[in-house]
Amino acid sequence: MKIIRLLILLVLFTTQSVSAKTLLVLGDSLSAAYNMQQQQGWVALMAERIKQRYPGVAVINASISGETTSGGLTRLPALIDRHQPDYIVLELAANDGLRGTPLKIIKQNIQQLISLAKQAEAKVTLVGVRLPSNYGPRYTEKFFNIFEQLAEREQVYRVPFLMQDVALHPELMQADRLHPNAAAQTIILENVWGSIAQMLGD
Repeated sequence: MKIIRLLILLVLFTTQSVSAKTLLVLGDSLSAAYNMQQQQGWVALMAERIKQRYPGVAVINASISGETTSGGLTRLPALIDRHQPDYIVLELAANDGLRGTPLKIIKQNIQQLISLAKQAEAKVTLVGVRLPSNYGPRYTEKFFNIFEQLAEREQVYRVPFLMQDVALHPELMQADRLHPNAAAQTIILENVWGSIAQMLGD
């Protein structure tokens, strides 16, 4: 009987291990709960919702403040090796844009990030971000269009604009007018949720 019990436990453990999935978020300060408690950030809120609705999917937040697309490219291979993610959410490029990085380089870097994720057989959600209007309409619009262009070309999921209904509302922004505050995080969660749920459900 002991052997039978052990075999049953082994089967159950193996089944749970096989069914477990991982979602990796690779982002910058917009996803790193900048100037607030980690549990207040939209990624932590998303993790709680995923736990309730998609049990068996673990969320890893690899976002760090100041991250760029180049930095993401440097870190992603090791993150993939370590976590073996089934899903990857890419929220990068805001810092590239704020530094005036050439659009061609930004686009190439995001393209390579998507390629790395696909090589790992992970499903991808690309998160769109906008730059402040004082960077000039020509640069800001071309920057914003990168996300739609790549998502369509690469056939990945897309969040049109992370900060929709947040960026132009001072009461939802921190004093620097660049980062959302804690009150904005539930709105951001709803902005991303449709695409995330679609990715997890496919």
